[in-house]
Amino acid sequence: MSWVLVIIVAVTASLGDALQTLGMKLHGEIHDFRLGALAAAFRRLLRSWHLGLSLLLLAISFGAFLGLLAIADLSFAVPATAVEYVLTTLLARYLLGEKVNWRRWAGAGLVACGVVLLAL
Repeated sequence: MSWVLVIIVAVTASLGDALQTLGMKLHGEIHDFRLGALAAAFRRLLRSWHLGLSLLLLAISFGAFLGLLAIADLSFAVPATAVEYVLTTLLARYLLGEKVNWRRWAGAGLVACGVVLLAL
């Protein structure tokens, strides 16, 4: 059961982060910081389905992580859910089209190796 929760945490958090990034990139940078302009920007952000789905996924991830902490040791839960960094790197490259250099791939690979060591 603990590995199921690890997978739920990793997948929902990674997808949530990617959708949040996509939503913010689609919205664009905020240049006008007057109160009315900020309120208008906030209203536009509230109508973004990317951000709404992102919040839902991140809430599911948080709930699953709390469930994982209820049944597993912290020394297992936090390193095991680090597989999220690997998934986020993959989503950044293939969903968001970001350039990921070899050092980031190497870092993601080392994280993956650490998760494999936990599974043994």
